[in-house]
Amino acid sequence: MALKQVLAIGDLAARTGLSVSAIRFYEEKGLITPHRNAGGHRRYMRSDIRRLSFVMITQKLGFSIDDIAAEMRTLPKGRTPTAKDWEAISARFITVLDEKINELTRMRNNLNGCIGCGCLSLDKCALYNAEDEKGENGPGPQNIFPSRKEKA
Repeated sequence: MALKQVLAIGDLAARTGLSVSAIRFYEEKGLITPHRNAGGHRRYMRSDIRRLSFVMITQKLGFSIDDIAAEMRTLPKGRTPTAKDWEAISARFITVLDEKINELTRMRNNLNGCIGCGCLSLDKCALYNAEDEKGENGPGPQNIFPSRKEKA
C-alpha cells in the first residue's frame, strides 16, 4: 500500500499525537502551512509530521514558539526539508542547548557553595563573599548568575 502524500488534519493529528486544535494553533503561528483542496479542507504534506515533531521536541527543551518559528522560517517552503536543511536548523538549537547545559552545570556545581555553607550571613562570610563584595555586582545569587557588570 502506498503512503498518502497529503494528510487530512485528523490523519496528521493521529500520526503526531497532537490534537486538531494544537495543529491549528501551530498553523496560526506559521510553523506549518496546509494546502486547501477543492472543497477548502486543509491538507498537509507528510513532511509536516517531521515539522510538528521538531516543534514538540524543541518546546520540551524549553524553546519558545517564537524562537522555534523564527528558525523554522529558514526551512524551505513547498518541499520536504532535506537532512542538510534539518542539520542546519538543529545546529543552531544545539548551540543554545550547549550554553544552557553549561549554565545548568555551573549552577549544579555551585549549589552547595554559598547556599550549602550554612552561615547565612553576608556580613560574616569570609569564604565566599567577604564584606559582601558580590553585592557590588548586582542583585541575586552572583556566584550562580553573574551580572552583566561582572561579565564585562
